[in-house]
Amino acid sequence: MAIITPTNKSVLSLKGLHLYHTGFSNCAMRVRMTLEEKGLEWVSHPIDLMKDENLSAEYIGINPNAVVPTLVDDGVVIIDSADIIDYLNEKFTSGSLSPNTNSDQQQMYDWIYLARDNHLSIKTYMYSNMRGLPSRKKSAQQMDEYRNKQTFDAALVEFHERNSSEQGFSQKELHKAKTVIDDCFQKMDNRLKDNPWLAGDHFSLADIAWIPQLVILKVVGYPLENYPHLEKWKASIIERPSFKNGVLAWLPAMAK
Repeated sequence: MAIITPTNKSVLSLKGLHLYHTGFSNCAMRVRMTLEEKGLEWVSHPIDLMKDENLSAEYIGINPNAVVPTLVDDGVVIIDSADIIDYLNEKFTSGSLSPNTNSDQQQMYDWIYLARDNHLSIKTYMYSNMRGLPSRKKSAQQMDEYRNKQTFDAALVEFHERNSSEQGFSQKELHKAKTVIDDCFQKMDNRLKDNPWLAGDHFSLADIAWIPQLVILKVVGYPLENYPHLEKWKASIIERPSFKNGVLAWLPAMAK
């Protein structure tokens, strides 16, 4: 569980649930959906990534990785979205988002961690196909600032260095990223052929972990039509109130 002791001590006095997030973030989407599914009240703290608010001393003092989301629950700070949704589901037991059997629960966690472990492949594809969308490349000055301030996640720093370089990601890197995503989606499509949900027999954190990936990849034209069972699964989820309130309500116009 990614619970940390923040250097920004002001958050230790916060009461209730506070979420630091941005609208078009797949990681933030899954946390907002979980909060909505659980029927929890929470306080919104928007972080504008385009203005580098995540690099402010105030925010890095809360989340040293300089990413969103961050959850603060009565002064307890949790900085990883997979851990956040698990924490919320375990602490607030009403409306469980976990399957009933141990084997199905393990399957749920496998799906959650698969989504987390492959997030850089998804970011690589997304950042390389944002034609007509705001660029996520950093200037040399911005990159220097980011490198100096974000000292906890070397892989993420390297990602931004490659994305912001003059040549960008190579075709080999793009092919590798798409292969990873295709493998994940094929695995999901196979599971969903004979099952309505990714783990167990009802909607769970596994589904919440993955639906935001489809949202952001759809915006950059990923060929989701190649996975018909995945498309049917997606159609059932986007009708849920938690999707409308936790995802659509926070998206910029270009992503709806």
